[in-house]
Amino acid sequence: MNFTFDIPSQSRSIIKVIGVGGGGSNAVKHMHKQGIKDVEFIICNTDRQALESSTVPNKLQIGIDLTEGLGAGAKPERGRQAAMESREQIRELLSNGTKMLFITAGMGGGTGTGAAPVIAQVAQELNILTVGIVTAPFLFEGKKKREQAEQGIKELSENCDTVLVILNDKLRQLYGNLTMGLAFAKADTVLTTAAKSIAEI
Repeated sequence: MNFTFDIPSQSRSIIKVIGVGGGGSNAVKHMHKQGIKDVEFIICNTDRQALESSTVPNKLQIGIDLTEGLGAGAKPERGRQAAMESREQIRELLSNGTKMLFITAGMGGGTGTGAAPVIAQVAQELNILTVGIVTAPFLFEGKKKREQAEQGIKELSENCDTVLVILNDKLRQLYGNLTMGLAFAKADTVLTTAAKSIAEI
């Protein structure tokens, strides 16, 4: 049985932060814990299980027919198709008075890389000021992932007012040879700081 999650109708925050895919959802979970004021947090994924296990209350499952809740299999094209399938739900989600949207995603995987540009495109059609805050993969994540990330960042940039790219390898240089877990946690902290700084201006 497939289902979509309801967004509470009383939510009227003019600033929204949407985490797309696994990396983006982790970052939004981190931000949600920090309690940034007057910002609505949403996670968006093809992976139903990942959505269910998250503590972030506002959730949108995309590509239900296409992926059957099983994720995009690290294929950006599949992530893009999933977002296209759910375009109307995305539009509805952003239509309730949103003035500024932050889209956060880890670039290089399937859902974040493929779906984030589609979400940005919908936001632009609604004249919403759109800021992308994304991470580029670590060197050890492989050439294919880096190439997919590059393409995803290019497509996202075409549909955003501005895009901030956090280079994960630079974080490792700055903070020493972090373990993989700590490196990803540090990336989440940087994403949170960037979104919080802009949102609270």
